[in-house]
Amino acid sequence: MASEKKLFLLDAMALIYRAYFAFSNNHRINSKGQNTSAVFGFTNTLLDVLKKEKPSHIAVVFDTAAPTSRHEEFSDYKAGREEIPEDLASAIPIVVQLCEAFRIPVLAVDGYEADDVIGTLAVRAEQEGFETYMMTPDKDYGQLVDEHTFIYKPARSGVGAEVMGVKEICAKWEIERVDQLKDILGLMGDKVDNIPGIPGVGEKTAIALIKQFGSMENLLENTDQLKGKLKEKVEANKEKAIQSKWLATIITDVPLDVKLDELIAQDSDKEALSNLFSELEFRRLADQLNLTATEAEPVKKSSPKPAKLISSQATLFGTEEVEEEEVFQEEPEAPPVSSLKNISEVEHRYELVDTREKRKKLIDYLLSQKVFSFDTETTGLDSHTAELVGMSFAAKRAEAFYVPVPENQEEAKKLVEEFKDVFKKDGIVKVAQNLKYDLSVLKRYGIEFKGAFFDTMISHFLIRPEMRHSMNVLAETYLHYSPVSIENLIGKKGKDQLSMRDVPYEVISEYAAEDADITLQLYEVFEPKLKNSGAEKLFYEVEMPLVPVLSAMEAEGITLDKKALNVLSEELAGDIAGVEKEIQTMAGEDFNISSPKQVGEILFNKLKIIDKPAKTKTGQFSTGEDVLSKLENKHPIVRKILDYRELVKLKNTYVDVLPNLVNPQTGKIHTSYNQIVAVTGRLSSDNPNLQNIPIRTERGREIRKAFVPRGKDFLLLSADYSQIELRIIAELSGDEGMLDAFRSGEDIHAATAAKVYGVPIKEVDADMRRNAKMVNFGIIYGISAFGLADRLNISRTEAKGIIDNYFQQYPGVRDYMDRSIEKAKKKGFVETIMGRRRYLRDINSANATVRGFAERNAINAPIQGSAADMIKIAMIRIADDLEKKKLRSKMLLQVHDELIFDAHLEELDEVKALVEDRMKNAIVLKVPIEVGIGSGKNWLEAH
Repeated sequence: MASEKKLFLLDAMALIYRAYFAFSNNHRINSKGQNTSAVFGFTNTLLDVLKKEKPSHIAVVFDTAAPTSRHEEFSDYKAGREEIPEDLASAIPIVVQLCEAFRIPVLAVDGYEADDVIGTLAVRAEQEGFETYMMTPDKDYGQLVDEHTFIYKPARSGVGAEVMGVKEICAKWEIERVDQLKDILGLMGDKVDNIPGIPGVGEKTAIALIKQFGSMENLLENTDQLKGKLKEKVEANKEKAIQSKWLATIITDVPLDVKLDELIAQDSDKEALSNLFSELEFRRLADQLNLTATEAEPVKKSSPKPAKLISSQATLFGTEEVEEEEVFQEEPEAPPVSSLKNISEVEHRYELVDTREKRKKLIDYLLSQKVFSFDTETTGLDSHTAELVGMSFAAKRAEAFYVPVPENQEEAKKLVEEFKDVFKKDGIVKVAQNLKYDLSVLKRYGIEFKGAFFDTMISHFLIRPEMRHSMNVLAETYLHYSPVSIENLIGKKGKDQLSMRDVPYEVISEYAAEDADITLQLYEVFEPKLKNSGAEKLFYEVEMPLVPVLSAMEAEGITLDKKALNVLSEELAGDIAGVEKEIQTMAGEDFNISSPKQVGEILFNKLKIIDKPAKTKTGQFSTGEDVLSKLENKHPIVRKILDYRELVKLKNTYVDVLPNLVNPQTGKIHTSYNQIVAVTGRLSSDNPNLQNIPIRTERGREIRKAFVPRGKDFLLLSADYSQIELRIIAELSGDEGMLDAFRSGEDIHAATAAKVYGVPIKEVDADMRRNAKMVNFGIIYGISAFGLADRLNISRTEAKGIIDNYFQQYPGVRDYMDRSIEKAKKKGFVETIMGRRRYLRDINSANATVRGFAERNAINAPIQGSAADMIKIAMIRIADDLEKKKLRSKMLLQVHDELIFDAHLEELDEVKALVEDRMKNAIVLKVPIEVGIGSGKNWLEAH
């Protein structure tokens, strides 16, 4: 029977590190420029365990900066570790404050590691009848597990928490007793902690030795039973092995002045927690916990006294107390929730415009303005189907108007038409937050838009791309104002949520008018900031003109041949069944091919296709595509498994899903484009994400057959930039060798191979060209010799030689890379040809891994961003040409570097010439731009 006394001991630094690097590709940055990734991840992990496990006792345990006995006995202990990233270091005192707010004791003892403190508490807890859970991803804790003591590995994306007891530890390490784990760890060593172990003895050999001898001591006494090089290695490193086992052994008798009763879980300090979440801008977490801030105080930079703190945490890892400017960067700073004003606290005049006379007066007023903001209230989020409920306008701070729109669609169109002159008058700047949505909705009610536009959301994306851009965040950050929550009007998402149509006029009027008012005030903030950020030209000449173009493309949509997909679905089902049968025959038994675990067992335990298969952190065999693709030549079953996975993904993700996304009214798919997602400036799409339509395999390409023109008088036309990123590298680097290759019209990959391998271009074979192609495209992502060797399945020495030769032949490319990194270090950002900035806050980080990631972005952001700017400019000009010439042909899709058109047969040649010219000359460059153009009865045929 489980004990009612349930103790959770959290390995603080292991969990903080884990949380920080979980966001390594997309750090959470708040309005102050503060990286809150580590604190946010730790908080979620803590909340998850408090909610699901409900511990009766809990403590969070830290390491300290003081040296331990391990350091004193072995000076190289942990010597190879990189310096802690600055953002992670600044999170430590905040995590301590977080624990104090949760009233969770924080423990640390100078001279001992967190492992030792947790080990000591776990032993005591066992004696006092507790069930103890050591919360950590660290494998070393397995030596402490017993009948009532467990490792608790926190949940991660897609995988729930994992509890490991004696049975699980023994199974994972193939041992009879958990204390044998110390022997294995001692033999194999630990690169992270710089524990030497016996050179040349890895995990598999260490396990085998302990299986045979039972313990390290018995092994060292019986080395005469070993043979060959293994015997030599063990005998030559006996002392090193003994020392390594000692280093890996967790101490369980730390002198701790704390009783387990002092670790009883308590209710949190809601006021302190609310203020902390407010300061960190953890709004959703605050809402989940129903927290309401009172008089907030800013997060202090030194550690407060936690419930039980045995040693100061302010100097962890030898870092001094974090200075203000290191934690909180430049303006703006979002104020604590308690200091935010709301609609009941500010003077305002919001008017309901519900008669024809009032509307006429409002229209005349708006026509006399130089700037006004507007917003729409609708019945849904899909701009292609949502009905208009009302419109709001503002031209002066704290003054706004709401115009309700009738439910009857004929009456609604007539009312909205009254405002047509307002939206198409030149000389007035029309401001909106998420302009494309409002524009798309109003267009369905007959409104034409002309003149200047200003989208506050997009402007902020250019000013602070790493932040969030919702109205609530922007209002709180820049206006110190908390808008009315939509949940106050229609309730939370779910079956009981109301429609905006159900909200009384007097209520929706205040909400909608407030939106317009806030939008106008954000315009007043962002318009000058655009100038100061250097993004004004990009905003007015690229991003704003692109909004109506994207809106028109979304509205037009593309026709989908459902019958073709149904046929393909049936074919795929047959293919899947056939491949499945082949795999089961090769395996000699039936198994679940969709189960990575069962696939691993078949490949590596039964068929034994390799001697040393890789394993995941959970101890399962690794069977991901990156692993299996390198093992195709080991057994024919591997290729079949990869084929099976591809076919299943094609069927389940695309072929069977796309028909459900067809709009029943139009018979088309209407994707939605996003301008504020990718920091490089590239467009993304969703519902569906057309960027992910497969093209690498023949079966995947067949999906494109289902995308067809609107009628028999049309063809689909595809225009695709050829090697655009490589051409931009040539442009930015100015490397004459690369420029000459493009100018001469040579195959750039063959030309590169000829230079790198020192042979005439006619003698370049397929492998040489393949290697050169990998280097050409890998350069912009900072590919290393290790990475190139892995991708090409060649030795690291050969890969290094290829890269070195590449830079010898194209020295301008190396100069460009160095210049980009140097510029980023000096200015904190890099720019595209059009001036789009990519801010790189980690470019001067002391941590080599973090800095390296920023340096790679410094190299590739100007390249990817310039390619993105180029196709956007081309789209704007093409759309303008099609409209001016009153052509029946339409631009439908943008996918990566490709544009898709629905071209009328009579206009085909004209559209081809027009598109090619606009794409080639979007930005005038020294390097020639090539565009591949084709047409056909479907997308596949056209491409």
